[in-house]
Parts: sequence; structure tokens; C-alpha cells
Amino acid sequence: MNHYASAVGKLWILEADAGLLKLSWSPLAHAKLSPVTRLWLDRYFHTPYDLPPLPPLNPQGTPFQKRVWEKLLTIPTGKTTTYGDLAQELKSAPRAVGQAVARNPLPIFIPCHRVVGAGKNFGGFSGGEGIETKRALLTLEGWRE
Repeated sequence: MNHYASAVGKLWILEADAGLLKLSWSPLAHAKLSPVTRLWLDRYFHTPYDLPPLPPLNPQGTPFQKRVWEKLLTIPTGKTTTYGDLAQELKSAPRAVGQAVARNPLPIFIPCHRVVGAGKNFGGFSGGEGIETKRALLTLEGWRE
């Protein structure tokens, strides 16, 4: 099977020997789902606080985007941060951070759903059903509004 049936819809994963490249809610040509990735997703959707190490990640982006994505990996499960806080930490502008977050090719694995706007405004989410998917992922992780 080349997709993963999750609580937030079917997920297609593009993997290469160097690691995960892309996650999509739409079919991807050449989608490939390794046993390691399937195990990680199984654990995430059933016990998100007891995860094995991430499969190797190999997202393609600019150096700035990669810095932002690395920072996203430090946000604990069930917690959120704001675009503004990330921008301060990265010595950048919130809009630039928001654009990098929106271009994250590996949502869920690189937890862009944990970034919210000022005042806990949900902002946006590019995967699945948008903000409803973001809310579902945060709820799964035990986040409370």
C-alpha cells in the first residue's frame, strides 16, 4: 500500500534512501511508505507521547526554510508557539517565518501544526482540511484551547 490511512485522512509519503521528502493529503506519484515510517505514524496517531525516533528527514528547501523547520522540531508534543516567538528566536520577521512554515513539505513529521498566530489564533494549515486538520492534530496531542 502506498498511502497511510490516518485519523486526519489518507497520507501519501515520498521517501528516498536519504529520508522522507514529502507528505501530502493528495496522491503522490512514486509514493513509498517504509515499515519504519508506518511504525512512526502508527505510534503518532495512537500514542503521540511515546514516539520512536523520527525516520530520516530530507526536506528540500532554502537554508532559511530549513532553519525554521529545524526549530519546529523542538516544539514539544501538545505545546504551541507563535510565529512571532519563532521569528524572535530566529532573528527574523514573523511573515518570513510564516511563509517558511507554510512551505513545510513534511507536516506532522515536522510539526508545523504547533505554530499559531498571536492571541492563539490558529492561523492557517496547508494540509488536509486546513484549520480543522490542525485542530485535530493538536487535540490528538492533548492540546487545549
